[in-house]
Amino acid sequence: MTAEPPTPSVPARNDSRNIFGWCMYDWANSAYITTTIGLLPIYFATVVVGAEGLLWRGTRYEADTVWAFLVGAADFLAFLCAPVLGAIADFSATKKRFLLFFAYLGALFTLLLFFSQSGDVYRTMAFFAIAQLGFINANVVYDAFLPEIASEDKMDWISGKGYSYGYVGGGIQFGLALALVAGHDVVGISQQLAVRLGIASSGVWWAAFTLFTARYLREAPSTATLPDRFRNWPVWLAYPAVGLSRTWRTTLRVGRFRHLVLFLLAFMLYNDGIQTVIAMATTYGTVELGLPAWALMLTLLIIQGVATLGAIAFSRLAALLGTRQTIMVTLVLWTGVVIYAYFIQTITEFFALGMVVGVVLGGSQALSRSFYSSMIPQGASAEFFGFYTVFSKFSSIWGPLVFAVIRHTVGSSRLAIISLVVFFVAGLALLAFVDEGKAREARLAGAF
Repeated sequence: MTAEPPTPSVPARNDSRNIFGWCMYDWANSAYITTTIGLLPIYFATVVVGAEGLLWRGTRYEADTVWAFLVGAADFLAFLCAPVLGAIADFSATKKRFLLFFAYLGALFTLLLFFSQSGDVYRTMAFFAIAQLGFINANVVYDAFLPEIASEDKMDWISGKGYSYGYVGGGIQFGLALALVAGHDVVGISQQLAVRLGIASSGVWWAAFTLFTARYLREAPSTATLPDRFRNWPVWLAYPAVGLSRTWRTTLRVGRFRHLVLFLLAFMLYNDGIQTVIAMATTYGTVELGLPAWALMLTLLIIQGVATLGAIAFSRLAALLGTRQTIMVTLVLWTGVVIYAYFIQTITEFFALGMVVGVVLGGSQALSRSFYSSMIPQGASAEFFGFYTVFSKFSSIWGPLVFAVIRHTVGSSRLAIISLVVFFVAGLALLAFVDEGKAREARLAGAF
């Protein structure tokens, strides 16, 4: 009698080692968000572009306008490939490989930002765009692991735990980078060199701690086979073709997931506001408020520390109120944040704003991810998180662009920042119509 082949081992949900490996990627890549996204906009505005701005085709653009356009363009690149990437990763069970590839691509180009100096505008823009592409695409497959490693009743908690790891890890690395910048005279280097080393160190941190994810995070082997029409194709063509066909088929059938799509539209709107606040915070403080760099950096450090508590506190609140209702609470708070930002004048007010941002940032991001995870079909997590990223990145294109256009037109970032109220209010209104029960019923019906 011929022995049956062994059944592929499937990682158990809520397994502590697997969750640790998953959370450690948030610890690793958050250094990019805190240090690179914290230091680079200021360095880009004051050193790379400078006070004279960028002259392009006869028009002069201020540094914060250029940065807003750059963030929008980088996110547009990720928007183009995220769903197909997710479909390929689902079919071939290569989410972990994609995660590691894009993580190290992003870490490499973050490290290369060390070579950006005064006047290197286009090189800096190119390096940042590739680093951002690596960061976003790695997050597509990272997020897609959540429904595989967590049971439905643990999703809010484990999603919040991942974010809390990120806020702590990113905060520690950012603190070390700030110490280097603040103490540059002690170690005998210029402040510009200290900033460049700080940015480069975030790439090293990202790469080094991703090794824990490579070691502990496990993925179930694929049981799918190539469709007959692709079976004789080379692998490097067959998998992208399957990814495109699955993405197209899911797009055509997306009407079956009406409430999930409604959530995605709401998410697209309110996330637009969130991402714009994150992307433009330091340039708003630098250009509009004229705050010193140390105040901006300290505020970002405060945000990291408070966001850790916010992610955990809001996950507990979700257990009492429900996930959707708790997200709606955070959106009311976000609306207050941008209204308050319009009026602030002093460093103390900026610090206070940072504390509130930290609280709602942790809650809104962690709960949005877990809420979406609870509504997507099994066996297509990376593909559906590809759509999640499409909506996320499609939204984050428009916020910075709207900010840039208003800033360039009226010459003030205050009107640009308060315009974000529209995104939060519209997202809140749409979210009120999402029926969680019907969304989960559609999930059980499957994707295909």
